[in-house]
This record gives sequence, C-alpha cells and structure tokens, in this order.
Amino acid sequence: MRNTAKITTAVLAAGALTLGLTACGSDKDSGSDASAPLKVAATPTPQGEILAYVKDNLAKKAGLELEVKEFTDYVTPNTAVQQGEVDANYFQHQPYLDDFNKKNGTDIVAVPNATVHLEPLGVYSQGVKKLADLEKGATIALPNDTTNEARALKLLEANGVIKLKAGAGYSATPKDIAANPKNLQFKELEAAQLPRSLGDVDAAVINGNYALEADLSPARNAIAAESPKDNPYGNFLAVKKGNEDDPRVKKLAKLLTSPEVKKFIEDKYDGAVVAAF
Repeated sequence: MRNTAKITTAVLAAGALTLGLTACGSDKDSGSDASAPLKVAATPTPQGEILAYVKDNLAKKAGLELEVKEFTDYVTPNTAVQQGEVDANYFQHQPYLDDFNKKNGTDIVAVPNATVHLEPLGVYSQGVKKLADLEKGATIALPNDTTNEARALKLLEANGVIKLKAGAGYSATPKDIAANPKNLQFKELEAAQLPRSLGDVDAAVINGNYALEADLSPARNAIAAESPKDNPYGNFLAVKKGNEDDPRVKKLAKLLTSPEVKKFIEDKYDGAVVAAF
C-alpha cells in the first residue's frame, strides 16, 4: 500500500481528476437504488479474482447484479467510495483503513461480518534461503505506506533480525528500531514496485497481492512469512458510512463469506491467500 503520509494529497488530487469527480457530485449516494448494479472497486489479485468468481457463479442466483472495477493502487478505491463513484470496495485491512480515514477525513467503514481473506506478508530474496543468512549491512526493501511498513517491521522483529522500541504500533517506521545487530539498511518503496526490486536488494517484504501477481507465494517462496493466527490484517468489504445496510451490500457480504468462496480460495491459492471466516 502507498505511503499515505507522503503522497496521499497528490494521489487524491490525481484520483479525483481521473474519476472526473466534482464538488457538486461528491455526495452522490450510488447505494440508494437497491435495483441498480452494485459497483465494487478492488485490486486485481486476489480481490478482483474472488469477486469475479462470485459474479460468475453466485451473484445471479442471489439476485445480485455485480460490477467490478479494478485499480492497481491503494488510494483510488477509497476515494471512489467516498465520492460515490462506486458503492463498495474490497482491498484493505483495518489498520490501513483507520490510517486512511484519519489522514484524509473520510468516513469509510468495514461492512459487518464481511472479512474475507488474509494475504500473509512475506520476506523474499534471490540471494539467501533464510533471514539469518543476511550479511551485515544488507538492504531490505519495505512497503512505504504507513501501516504496511509497520507490519513489515513487525514481521522482521518476529524473526529476530531487529527489535522495535516498546510501544511501536501500526505506524512504526525504521526510526522506531531499537536494535539492529546486522546494521540492516531499509529501502522504502511503493508496494507495487517491491517484486521488481528483488534484483536490486538483498531481500524485500512484499504484500500478498503483489507477490501473487509476481508468481511468488508466501507458502512456497518466502524465507519468512506472517502467521494467519490472530492476525489483524484480514481484507474486508467496505462502504461509506451509512451504506452498511444497503441490501445489495449485505448480499455480497454473505456471498463473500460463503463455503463456496472459502473452497475457491483454498483451491486456487494454495496457502498464498487464506480465508478469514
């Protein structure tokens, strides 16, 4: 996910221009017509694929017309929901949404009982088989958005290569590292760039969706990966506050947490994506 502290303002402006948003249209409530198609913004992998499965196999039987709009960044899906250009989105976890709302004054909320999956964050390397083999002064690339950078640092801490200051939370940065025995260097990059950085760094901590797009699996290729147990980073369906009771949203939430979707996730992703319900 993007570094909201550094680039959100610019991207919001660009997103607004791209979507053709205007001040007079900012309060459009696309969820007011229960007979209209439900428009959902998502990142392509795995969210877009999961939504495509629902659209092709489950939605019609449930009386739901679904339109999926894919975006490759982690900002536009939220601006589109906030401005009413789409009815919902499916791409983010709660720490990221909390940070986004706080920094942008938005009021997007998670749909109750609609946490769908977890993408275990992984550390990947072309040069070493385990984190302990990293040489002194090695460079590790990190996602540069606030919450996923902290998540990456916590993964490194859990594997014993650094230690964070007491109380370092969901906004931790390399400045919060209290102990770094190998004097590791950190390169902050946009999350989508991380797989392409592997040839230029000693290791990279890569978000699950971008790892999948690069044919990398936390289960098969990572030299360290998050445990799904008690993990706060499940991805969920989200809407602008007040639209949680849209009957179309409720239908989609039920479909996304159905046994059919759980089986689809298990069969397609082989542990690289884990059902969270």
